[in-house]
Amino acid sequence: MVLNPRIPVQHQPQRLTPSNTFKVSSPALWQWRQQAIADLSQIQARSLVDLKQELDWLLLEISDLTSLDLKLAPAETQLIQMQVSLEKLQQLWQQRLAENIPVQHLTGTAHWRQFHLQVSKDVLIPRPETELLIDLAVEAARNSARLANTNLWADLGTGSGAIALGLATAFPQAMVHAVDWSEEALAIAQSNSQTCGLDQQIHFHWGQWCESLAGLEGQFAGIVSNPPYIPTEVLPTLQPEVFKHEPHLALDGGVDGLDAIREIVAIAPQYLQAGGVLLLEMMCGQDDAVKALLSAQGQYEQIQIHADLAGIPRFAQAYRI
Repeated sequence: MVLNPRIPVQHQPQRLTPSNTFKVSSPALWQWRQQAIADLSQIQARSLVDLKQELDWLLLEISDLTSLDLKLAPAETQLIQMQVSLEKLQQLWQQRLAENIPVQHLTGTAHWRQFHLQVSKDVLIPRPETELLIDLAVEAARNSARLANTNLWADLGTGSGAIALGLATAFPQAMVHAVDWSEEALAIAQSNSQTCGLDQQIHFHWGQWCESLAGLEGQFAGIVSNPPYIPTEVLPTLQPEVFKHEPHLALDGGVDGLDAIREIVAIAPQYLQAGGVLLLEMMCGQDDAVKALLSAQGQYEQIQIHADLAGIPRFAQAYRI
């Protein structure tokens, strides 16, 4: 559940368009950055996140700099266009350090796959590892002849809408149904779908898991979810950036962390077509329990566990019999 934001390589950030802009001399901004990095020397040793990376990500988000600019010596006469003044930038960075506010909340944005998403305290900040759910969905559809001509997918617990957007892009002929219990989260997800030009391909539903999909039973090619899966007693041990600033509704999975997964495993077969795929993200160490739940349900086959890029068992995949 580490919050390191990635600096995009293939996809340059889509710049925000504030009403006011500021111009700062390159040497002044460079001096500020060097001092900020020097001040991190003692703090970084106590932090689980890469604060220098976060500092650079913040700079890229609020200025017209590129990642290459941050590696080169600045030109003496260059003026950097910024969305905030240098004084405001200092305030934002001090907030990040003093209050453990995620840098994504300071900018209101997060990068996920090719998307530049709006985020807030009402949604879980989408993590890089969750991107693999989209790749697994594509692979599952490719490997199943029964899914070749189907065009209905669901994202349960959509949050910022990241997974729904990923599915809509991966399956351009599909209709994606995105569900969330938080009305605030749904508002953000809808805004992101409009910004990305995918609002005609995604239907949003307020409700608990599949309950708001009544009438669509047996029609889904796939159901994908990154549900809350952290055991309740583990929550206070998470990074303060997570525990203090991200919605517990999207984190708390109950006593064993499996409450939401248990519900989804139980009800998903009613909504999946024969051969439809269920994909779930889970916590490290939950793979055996999730496999057992899928097996005991009795309506799944080809149950598999997939690791994330760090080699941690992270995703469960099963097809409806």
